[in-house]
Amino acid sequence: MSAAAGGAPRALSQREQDIQMMLAADVHLGTKNCDFQMERYVYKRRTDGIYIINLGKTWEKLQLAARVIVAIENPQDIIVQSARPYGQRAVLKFAQHTGANAIAGRHTPGTFTNQMQTTFSEPRLLILTDPRTDHQPIKESALGNIPTIAFCDTDSPMRYVDIGIPANNKGKQSIGCLYWLLARMVMQMRGTILPGHKWDVMVDLFFYRDPEEAKEVDEEEALVAPEYGAPLVDNWGDLPALSAGPAGAEWGGAAPAPVAGEGWDAPAVPLPADAAVAAVPAPATGWEEGSAPTPTGW
Repeated sequence: MSAAAGGAPRALSQREQDIQMMLAADVHLGTKNCDFQMERYVYKRRTDGIYIINLGKTWEKLQLAARVIVAIENPQDIIVQSARPYGQRAVLKFAQHTGANAIAGRHTPGTFTNQMQTTFSEPRLLILTDPRTDHQPIKESALGNIPTIAFCDTDSPMRYVDIGIPANNKGKQSIGCLYWLLARMVMQMRGTILPGHKWDVMVDLFFYRDPEEAKEVDEEEALVAPEYGAPLVDNWGDLPALSAGPAGAEWGGAAPAPVAGEGWDAPAVPLPADAAVAAVPAPATGWEEGSAPTPTGW
């Protein structure tokens, strides 16, 4: 009591830190429409018509969803799905850390109902990003009696959704933050992360990354020349001039005599006697044995 009266900062609990992170990621911002089944999760409505979601109930629903995920013995029986581009990277990261299967992109109709398909699967749990966009897997999970967890905005339809987590499922930071919190809660309940310890994985890895922005960053990094400590110096002019020999000259042979003239009409200078090479006669072909070629001298 004395420490609080003295003004010493109080350490925030895990729940308060998570709610602060969700506030920074705009998880509490809903839409201008509200479904009748989502009214229980709405805190109030702003003057501009935006509904505000109660983050305390969001955190409690995240805990409930984490308990359901941990209760499944084999993580491969869990499918995490997102058809929206903003949630595809978060889905892949969540599946990487928790061991679940991820489906990022368009859902192939019949994945949960048509046994003739090569991609047919019967999961024990389905986790979705948006019930409106992922309406096809929700219908198939209802036909196959598969429990469904979904992040629901204030205007999301709640039909066939077993556990709806009230949150903003339209922002890239909001979706990444929610999947990061859910993955951390699952790993804490499994004992992978010790209680009281922070998760060393940053929440930024769950955020959607625009391919154009990533390409520009890579190009900027490629344009920067690496510095190895010594400046680049052009030393081509410091090399000694090499005397170019005539074509066909051997390395170990004697240097040929200089040519008297530079024109085509200049008389040829005779070579010294020691530079003459003995000519080897060409073998006879057999049908012109009498006409052997005359040695040319080179």
